Amino acid sequence: MQQAVLIDAHKKFEQHLRENGKANATVIAYSKDIEQLVEFVGDKGKTLVAEVTADDIDEFKSSLKQKRYTSKSISRKINSIKSFFRYLMREEVVDDNPAESISHPKIEQTPPRVLGKVEYRALRDAAKGDERLFAIVELLLQTGMRISELANLQVDDIDMERGVITIQAQNSRDERKVPLNKAAKKALMDYLKIRPRAREKTVFLTKTSRPFLVRNIRTAIDRYFRLAGIKDAKVNDLRHTFIVEQLKAGTPLVYVSQLVGHKRITTTEKYLNLIDTPDMNPNVQIEEL
Repeated sequence: MQQAVLIDAHKKFEQHLRENGKANATVIAYSKDIEQLVEFVGDKGKTLVAEVTADDIDEFKSSLKQKRYTSKSISRKINSIKSFFRYLMREEVVDDNPAESISHPKIEQTPPRVLGKVEYRALRDAAKGDERLFAIVELLLQTGMRISELANLQVDDIDMERGVITIQAQNSRDERKVPLNKAAKKALMDYLKIRPRAREKTVFLTKTSRPFLVRNIRTAIDRYFRLAGIKDAKVNDLRHTFIVEQLKAGTPLVYVSQLVGHKRITTTEKYLNLIDTPDMNPNVQIEEL
């Protein structure tokens, strides 16, 4: 037991996560976090599991802070390390858990950024000449879907006649349906008219008929944020804006939570703090140009 090698334990932990049905993204994230720790203690000449101490993990945490990792990122890595050593304890690879006493960094909760009417009108104006980007912006604003969900959207997921989009199950998220209002439907139809003809079923394509990837969508929208003169905004702020506008209009909290695919209603509840006065309009949509 005392001679377990860190690299081997790391591989077995990764295998354990996969065998227990963890999402691929989760497995990769946990694995990379443990790999960083293994490299850190390896630089100190430690290669065995039993050699890792609480001081080593604390020093690793401090090194991450010096490298300007955010508190949220450091906290996630601490979670990964704690899970790793709990697994080793269950497997009786170690007698003591050096990660048990490690504390998480304090995370400052900043409220979600929500675009005002002037801002999202300016963003639309900036993207108006680009049918693809305009449709992307409009879908994110009018449905609240995640950028990863938008990038994975397939032609068969869109039902124009019923005005509904099906968001396919992804990793640990369940399938859900979201309505297409007038603004989103028009923008999407305008894009589909000029969309490259291709066998590829992904809705949003590049000029060479390849799927428009998340990172490229982010880059493109960031460019239009700059053109519109909108500062300190990110793609996910379009989703935040949708949620707040829905709640301001009096849409039931539970329904909003279902629309955006929140696992817990408490996540949606946090947005109530951003609302001043409800408009109480049941037919909400982000104002059209």
